[in-house]
Amino acid sequence: TIAEEVSGMPGLATPVKEGGIGFDYRMAMGIPDFWIKLIKEYSDEDWKPGTIWWELTNRRKEEKTISYAESHDQALVGDKTIIFRLIDADMYWHMNKEDQHMVVDRGIALHKMIRLMTASTINGGYLNFMGNEFGHPEWIDFPRQCNGWSYKYARRQWSLLENQQLRYADLLAFDKAMIQLLKKNSKELPCQRWLHDQDQIMAFERGPLLFVFNLHPSRSYTDYGILVQKGSYKTVLDSDSKEFGGFGLVDDQIVHTTTPAPENQGSGLEWIHLYLPSRTALVLKLQ
Repeated sequence: TIAEEVSGMPGLATPVKEGGIGFDYRMAMGIPDFWIKLIKEYSDEDWKPGTIWWELTNRRKEEKTISYAESHDQALVGDKTIIFRLIDADMYWHMNKEDQHMVVDRGIALHKMIRLMTASTINGGYLNFMGNEFGHPEWIDFPRQCNGWSYKYARRQWSLLENQQLRYADLLAFDKAMIQLLKKNSKELPCQRWLHDQDQIMAFERGPLLFVFNLHPSRSYTDYGILVQKGSYKTVLDSDSKEFGGFGLVDDQIVHTTTPAPENQGSGLEWIHLYLPSRTALVLKLQ
């Protein structure tokens, strides 16, 4: 059972025998509103990893939640989906794979990162909503008197995925890879490793997985150092991979081995140094 409730009532997703109300999960309803506010009101340079991390993990550890990037509040007529806020009308003209367009490239990169940040910080479940898994370009509007009882927008255009010349299939391929990875590796809760608002870098571990996000719109980093568990790491998901509509700037075959951190002796943590292109996310697995 899942509770859709906005007050943050304690015990809502706690068993009755422990004094709770007894739902299995509660909807993390503040997350979609946060993403829309961030996109609408802040420039890309002002996306702060510390704020994002707090919003995505602000919950009681004992209560399981369902996290989601958007829902009907964004997809219905009168508002815009995340992808449409990021790209807007350019979606109608520049979603062809052969048409490199700065607005579309930005929107697709951020759309993948937003979904991955939301899904990888869950402590319960993750919810896709009616086409956001492939960046559906339009809103939903059910037949009503004000639109002349029209069915025009009472739909999702699944046929967009069949056209391999368009970038929607790339977004879906990323979603499938992301979900498959998280289904196998999401038993442990996320553990923060690095938050740097000026560099716009966020990194956290979840079991054997290391998630690293570079949110900076123009700055790429070479040999960026992060303190992580000692060992060797291999890339298992790269948001910038060409198969996901990216540029393929990172060599995903490289095995990254940590180096000692004298200033952190006894902590079990060592430095890993990574190439982090702007607006990309990497997931590496401890070997």
